[in-house]
Amino acid sequence: MAGNLFADLSAAPEAAERMEALLARPGLRIERIVSSGQASPPGFWYDQIDAEWVLLLSGEALLRFEDEAEARHLKPGDWLHIAPHRRHRVESTAAGAPTVWLAVHFPE
Repeated sequence: MAGNLFADLSAAPEAAERMEALLARPGLRIERIVSSGQASPPGFWYDQIDAEWVLLLSGEALLRFEDEAEARHLKPGDWLHIAPHRRHRVESTAAGAPTVWLAVHFPE
């Protein structure tokens, strides 16, 4: 398998985020997420059973953890490890250009 993380980034601003599995194996999932101005719905928090390591490749985003007072401003090159069940949400993503994430999900 081969590909390019920056290929086919088109997405209408009103469309949902695009999540594409790049590699899936037992206990491991690597995906590309393309955001175009999307945010988590009001009051919604991700609460995942697996850990997630995420890298922002392009664009920008505000990511908020429930246990932190302020959202984190992510820019290209920023990465985070999100522990299982650490509630978080996407406050916003850039609307003018695609925000591309690389996410690695794994048990911890």
